[in-house]
Amino acid sequence: MNKLSRVQATLADLIAFPTISVDSNLQMMAYLEESLTKVGARVTLQHDATGKKANLWASLGPEVDGGVILSGHSDVVPVEDQDWTTDPFTLVEKDGLLYGRGTCDMKGFIAACIALAPDFAKLDLKRPIHFAFTYDEETACLGAQALVKMLAKSPVKPAIALIGEPTEMRVIEGHKGCCEYTTRFTGLEGHGSNPNAGVNAVEYAVLYVSKLLELREGLKSRAPEGSRFDPPWTTINIGGLHGGVAHNVIVGKAEVDWEFRPVQATDYDYVTTEITRYATQELLPKMQAIHPEAAIHTETLGEVAGLEPMEINAARDLLAELTGANSADVVSFGTEAGLFQSIGIDAVVCGPGSIAQAHKPDEFVAKDQLAACIKILEGVAHRLTQ
Repeated sequence: MNKLSRVQATLADLIAFPTISVDSNLQMMAYLEESLTKVGARVTLQHDATGKKANLWASLGPEVDGGVILSGHSDVVPVEDQDWTTDPFTLVEKDGLLYGRGTCDMKGFIAACIALAPDFAKLDLKRPIHFAFTYDEETACLGAQALVKMLAKSPVKPAIALIGEPTEMRVIEGHKGCCEYTTRFTGLEGHGSNPNAGVNAVEYAVLYVSKLLELREGLKSRAPEGSRFDPPWTTINIGGLHGGVAHNVIVGKAEVDWEFRPVQATDYDYVTTEITRYATQELLPKMQAIHPEAAIHTETLGEVAGLEPMEINAARDLLAELTGANSADVVSFGTEAGLFQSIGIDAVVCGPGSIAQAHKPDEFVAKDQLAACIKILEGVAHRLTQ
């Protein structure tokens, strides 16, 4: 069986695991653990608090610094209410395309890593190859957040992380972060004929939204010089404003769904500091002057670090050399790459398939994309023998 056929067979196995984010990924992790253990890898499973999900961390080669991480997430998005023409959890080949949920996002990359692991194990590696497969990337990168905390304490320091998200094998050196929140306002209900006798939660939510929009305008002037993002600055979006039961009732509860996508860490600090100050020092005292039990609480749904383009990035340079690319791009979608960058590991995003197919019915990856991925992974492995 040639290498591409091995990758396709492995991908068929992985697609059969319905690892939707709300469900367990343990069966798939057991499969990956067995596959890597067979070829001599040192394998660790890192479970979440429920015990129903796990990250996998595995290594081939010497236990020394300077290795390369091959990173992918095990979870996929749901298939409900999507019009699939094939079984989403059975790999189907048509005209050189492989269909199934997760084929491009991102089990195709994981399959390539696992199918090539026996070849990697036979190499005289001077630096290690690490495999990092995570849970819950599609929700809030929860698995990767736990994994990088573990890696930050490890005595062995990898140098490079390759995140195999679908980029059509283009080299990606940057993407924005994504921070999602729900802010809830608790006021005091009353009759609408006397607004001053209550604390209208929607009115304060509106003021909060107005402040976010003010910050959004201010962020335009903070765009990094030469930023290649579209738009080039950090954005804020209001996803929802909910509250109220009737025209003549002072609203007691309201909530705002919002998110922002920082292009740089300083913008994250700026937005979170300013909106927290506004809520606690300006809005809340006015609310509690009328009703001492009034409250504002913000729930963090997810904070995914962006991947900041860096002048010096060994991961980018290695992938550019292997792919023959003359430059690296930036993208609008988020990945786990910024989390690796946050602990001092040079990171790059490059993987088979197109993001245009991700999350859609009849998701697919082209076989020629997997062939290109095989070539790059082999190139990475051989560099570690030098």
